[in-house]
Amino acid sequence: MPQKQTRKQSISATRGARKRDEDSGTDVGDGTDEWSQSRATVRPPDQLELTDAELKEEFTRILTANNPHAPQNIVRYSFKEGTYKAIGFVNQMAVHFSQVGNLIPKDSDEGRRQHYRAELAAGSQESAKVVTSETEVLEEEEEPKEAETEAGSQTDVPAAAAEMTEKVVEEELRAPVQPKERKLTNQFNFSERASQTFNNPLRDRECQMEPPPRTNFSATANQWEIYDAYVDELEKLEKTKEKEKTKTPVAKKTEKMALRKLTSMESQSDDITKVTQAAKIVERMVNQNTYDDVAQDFKYYEDAADEYRDQEGTLLPLWKFQNDKAKRLAVTALCWNPKYKDLFAVGHGSYDFMKQSRGMLLLYSMKNPSFPEYIFSSESGIMCLDMHVDHPYLVVVGYYDGNVAIYNLKKPHSQPCFRSTSKSGKHTDPVWQVKWQKDDMDHNLNFFSVSSDGRIVSWTLVKSELVHIDVIKLKVEGSSTTETPEGLQLHTVGCGTAFDFHREIDYMFLVGTEEGKIYKCSKSYSSQFLDTYDAHNMAVDAVIWNPFHTKVFMSCSSDWTVKIWDHTIKTPMFIYDLNSAVGDVAWAPYSSTVFAAVTTDGKAHVFDLAVNKYEAICNQPVVAKKKNKITHVQFNPIHPIIIVGDDRGHITCLKLSPNLRKMPKG
Repeated sequence: MPQKQTRKQSISATRGARKRDEDSGTDVGDGTDEWSQSRATVRPPDQLELTDAELKEEFTRILTANNPHAPQNIVRYSFKEGTYKAIGFVNQMAVHFSQVGNLIPKDSDEGRRQHYRAELAAGSQESAKVVTSETEVLEEEEEPKEAETEAGSQTDVPAAAAEMTEKVVEEELRAPVQPKERKLTNQFNFSERASQTFNNPLRDRECQMEPPPRTNFSATANQWEIYDAYVDELEKLEKTKEKEKTKTPVAKKTEKMALRKLTSMESQSDDITKVTQAAKIVERMVNQNTYDDVAQDFKYYEDAADEYRDQEGTLLPLWKFQNDKAKRLAVTALCWNPKYKDLFAVGHGSYDFMKQSRGMLLLYSMKNPSFPEYIFSSESGIMCLDMHVDHPYLVVVGYYDGNVAIYNLKKPHSQPCFRSTSKSGKHTDPVWQVKWQKDDMDHNLNFFSVSSDGRIVSWTLVKSELVHIDVIKLKVEGSSTTETPEGLQLHTVGCGTAFDFHREIDYMFLVGTEEGKIYKCSKSYSSQFLDTYDAHNMAVDAVIWNPFHTKVFMSCSSDWTVKIWDHTIKTPMFIYDLNSAVGDVAWAPYSSTVFAAVTTDGKAHVFDLAVNKYEAICNQPVVAKKKNKITHVQFNPIHPIIIVGDDRGHITCLKLSPNLRKMPKG
């Protein structure tokens, strides 16, 4: 909306003021000398002196509704086009003032009460004004009368006037105030502007049932009834005493012995609970004395022969962990506790799919290698597990039957605290890997699982139940889609076997499949993969990001190979053939170039790319029999040791020689 302002405004204002001053001084007999005096115009000191041409110049200002502080360069990522696009429409509204209030309809009870109070207050003020005006009129009439009459009659008139005013006030107060209702149009009442709609007819549904039977009961409790009840109780006590007298002494002895046994069992359980902590410490001391040579080797022994070897190293066997209950169950998962560096969890199950039975979750401490700290058993085999970083007492496991569960070590019960069911979205195939992730926006615990059914599921712990969301469904790329007679398209499902999340980019993760492919996926959308790698010829057993180098990851497979990749390149950087199926690989926590791999022929291989890029610097059999297949390997976070598990349920702890744990140069 254009507005025009001219510089003549200030001059016209001074002229108008001068004219008003001249008009005000035209009275007769006022200042005849002032007309003869010359008047000087008063100007502010900072006023510009402009010419007539400059005064006539017009300046146009256009008022717009755009907010000058609104940003004009906002961009959003378009998933459809895969690029960032600028947003054309920006909200220009600026809120200068806002206040929360409430409106009361005039027709409501509260509205009527407020209106009535306001009318009463207004009526009382008007009546008070009327009374004061009448008293003033009476007083004015009395003043001339008092001047005319004599002094004797002066006392009668004020009394009569006072009586009159009192009567008027009483009449005004007694008369009911009738408020004048003024009808105001309510702009918030839209009934006059409403549109007519068809009202659906209401239906009444009734059912008839028989009333429940009722019985009336009433009774009175008198003194004699209370007395009779006490007498009956005393008679029962006397009868029981007579029965005890008639019992034989042998029966009395047997009863006493049973009572003593019960009390002794209770006292024993109480005594054990009192000394559990002390008994645990003593047990650890006895184990330390029993395995004193192993403890000394773990703490102090260094292989001096490493100085004479050409950059090669060895593995020194330390403790061997096993439990009778887990015999003939393969080690299917290993995980160190993130808080207690001597504690690790072992998952037991079976990789022989024709011989599936039970499963076990055991937690061992290096301070007590003879017996596990915690024992949990399950009906189905445990295939994977993971421990929470912030809550190290929470262990999530995946079962062979497709369920996932969470165990709480603070509550050492045999059953898990949380468990999925067929109704809550369990997998239909074995769960091959589970991983804790960061808590969601509502600070609920969150973990992911991958299974052979092609689903990658995000599980959230909401209150006391597991809520699942399918993040992505794996499909084999390049496979032909078959159509059913009903016209439905069936895609070939990709079977996920392993996955790992990026250390820095939260939404990115890798998934290995049974077909040998590795998919780079995103949590944000599930319609397509970010990238696909033709990694192996057989199933991918493990895929792990490097903890130091954010672009590098490693994969291993049953096709005997270990491959190291840069996720921006489709071809591997390094390929190592280990002459046997590779069960697991692990990066070292102290160096970005060191990693370990275990094979089914019972050997452990340790590589250091900074020393030798072409072959391992340590190849060593670590199990007694060649029939034992090593399934998993894990590095300790702080100590120079690794643990390996085999398919007989044994876990072996091995110490790395100095050549195997060289720290990288800065």
